[in-house]
Amino acid sequence: MPLPQALPPATWPAPVPGAAAAVTPRFQEKREAILDAAARAFNAQGVKGATLGAIAAEVGLVTTSITYYYRRKEDLATACFGRAIDAHRALAERALAEGGASVAERVTRYLLLHAELLAAIDEARHPALILFNDIRALPDALASAVFDAYTDMFRGVRALLAGPQTAALGRDALNARAHLLLSMAHWTRGWIARHEPDEYPRVARRVADVVLHGLAGAGRAWPGDQADAGLPPPPADDGGDAFLRAATELVNEQGYRGASVEKISARLHVTKGSFYHHHDTKLDLITACFERSFAVLRHTLKAAEQAEGSGWARACAAAVALVRFQLSGRGPLLRSSATSALPDQDHRAGVHRTMQRLTERIAGVLVDGLVDGSVRPQDPAIAAQWLSATINAAAELRRWVPGVDVDNVTRLYTRPALMGLLSAE
Repeated sequence: MPLPQALPPATWPAPVPGAAAAVTPRFQEKREAILDAAARAFNAQGVKGATLGAIAAEVGLVTTSITYYYRRKEDLATACFGRAIDAHRALAERALAEGGASVAERVTRYLLLHAELLAAIDEARHPALILFNDIRALPDALASAVFDAYTDMFRGVRALLAGPQTAALGRDALNARAHLLLSMAHWTRGWIARHEPDEYPRVARRVADVVLHGLAGAGRAWPGDQADAGLPPPPADDGGDAFLRAATELVNEQGYRGASVEKISARLHVTKGSFYHHHDTKLDLITACFERSFAVLRHTLKAAEQAEGSGWARACAAAVALVRFQLSGRGPLLRSSATSALPDQDHRAGVHRTMQRLTERIAGVLVDGLVDGSVRPQDPAIAAQWLSATINAAAELRRWVPGVDVDNVTRLYTRPALMGLLSAE
């Protein structure tokens, strides 16, 4: 397959006044190098953690020189987000044009193009692209512009799902499935590097098979909207968990830096002094949020491991329970994107290691289903990543499906994740 088309020249945010007239080939080359270095720095350290000085040094400039291209770090980050959005939009447009008439062909083409792009980035044949973890770290006006562009890109991905096979789906159902597809594309960036880059297209085909056709073995039906009824809920929160829930909501909404102590305290209608009575620092609180989320995941997956029934039924039960928890009064779970703003690499690595171990537990339940025949033959590691992406992305589902709640989320979201995006509503 040919490489993804080259990125268009960086055009936003607006150039520094006076610089537009000086856009020569050399200027453009240096600006592209800055964007490449900045994307890698923001991915590793977060928008707030990366510095203009370090980014400038990567491309042989001093900090004052880089401001000729982007006056502020936030402008540079905005340009990186815009560049990544343009690249993802181009993938969706190509998939729509090249993928054929069926939803399955277009979705497969989209995931193959995305895998090609990731391979090209990992082999340094394509500039790095920023992850979408840290948009909320931008000032409000810039974040709003980026979210508007991201929403437009989301519509392009949703268009891949429109066709005779999905004509009976309502708007909410189609939005939920588009969110699943786009979330899996983003989630893949975090684990596909365990494979060789020349394997990425093969992996993408397996991802497409799971996404489109689900996990159920031959003759297996959906267990029903109350599929989680047999799993005991996580232990009841104690009084201190109110801080954890408020902090988790704010970090998911506004990022680590945006979730200030003042905002957390205001959401709970308590003083900052009360906050510091429970937690020494905000980092201690965010660490506790991760541990709470991990505890909920462990509890539910352990219950699914020990429950009666087929591997298929137990995988459904775990997914339904965890997605419903996300939208319940006890949710949400902390999104994996929060790791980008943790202050040191060791801390981030520890969180990622725990996430991967929990994903392996999901794979274990799926292997049980492969053994008993209730899960159809497929790569259980990839299927487990699909379920992990489904659970994680549920924390932001209301952005795309405002009317979703605990009562309808299984029908709109969780069931098509396990039965496949081509399944009936």
